[in-house]
Formats: sequence, C-alpha cells, structure tokens
Amino acid sequence: IRSTLVEGTKFPEFNEEDLLGKPFNLAAYKGKVVLVDFWATWCGPCVGELPNVLAAYEKHHADGFEILGISLDNDKSKLEKFIETKKMPWQQYFDGKGWENKLAGQYGVNSIPATYLLDGEGKIIGKNLRGEALEEAVAKALAKK
Repeated sequence: IRSTLVEGTKFPEFNEEDLLGKPFNLAAYKGKVVLVDFWATWCGPCVGELPNVLAAYEKHHADGFEILGISLDNDKSKLEKFIETKKMPWQQYFDGKGWENKLAGQYGVNSIPATYLLDGEGKIIGKNLRGEALEEAVAKALAKK
C-alpha cells in the first residue's frame, strides 16, 4: 500500500479508538490540515523531531492544524507518561503491538518516524516532513484553506 500513498492521493480512512477510548478517525477532522504521525517513545529520531512537531502544533493549531499520533509502543503506561511529560495534547492511537500495530500494518509503515500531511479534503500534500519543512508546509496548506 505504501507505494499508493503519494502526494495528491486521498489518505485511506481508518476508524479506531484512541488511548482514551474516543473515536479516532480522519472524518472528524474534515476541513483541517492534519499530520498523521507514526512514531514511538523508543524511537530516537521520533523523539528528536518532537520539538519541531510541537512547535508547528502550537503555532498553527488555532488556525486549523491537527495531529493524529499512531504509537508503535508496547507499554501503555510509559506512553501515557511520555505524552503527559512532553505535553502532547493531540489524539493518540495505541494497540500495544509495536511493529505489529494495526494501522502501521494497514499503511505499510516499516520505519518511523513516518508522517503524512493531509489537506482539508484528506489528500496527501506532504510526506515525512521534518524541522522547518513541516512548519512551512503546514503554513502553506493553511494559507490555501
């Protein structure tokens, strides 16, 4: 499936529950610019990129930027503590299966961090954006909204 997830194509919908048992899907974010972020607390590059992700969220959330985290962690309490410590207010999906994570499997994710930036229609407008590139792409997408 990974080869079909290219810029300009619609990101396939999912319908799960987040860490808190609330609905976790893209439909709830229609009209918003969304970063789908496959990550884990044990992933050095993921943790290294987190300050940039948080900065983009803080800067653009009020204008319609959302993040959906998909955690490949195995330990729920460690994940919850990490989210709380790092002040990550966005929804997180967690099934405790690590690399066997249902959504990671569904989207062919075999390395993390793996991110997809979606426009208000759910179309992919960027992949694996890091640092300033993420912030710039989010600002550009919101300007078009």
